[in-house]
Amino acid sequence: MAPMEQPEINTLIEKVDQLIEICDQLQLQNRQLLAQERSWREERLQLIEKNDLARQKVEAMILRLKSLEHDS
Repeated sequence: MAPMEQPEINTLIEKVDQLIEICDQLQLQNRQLLAQERSWREERLQLIEKNDLARQKVEAMILRLKSLEHDS
């Protein structure tokens, strides 16, 4: 195996540097996506809770209306 020429070494160094930069960008992007996912999950839970509360209120109103209907 022949020793690598300097231009080949420089090209290889550039490619490795590019790969390191891409890896850093992907790690940052992954952290951002995970944070965004966490935020959406929290928002989803809040919306589910609000929906349940609204459903309970509507059911209570229906029961009150039915009881008023039977009383009259």
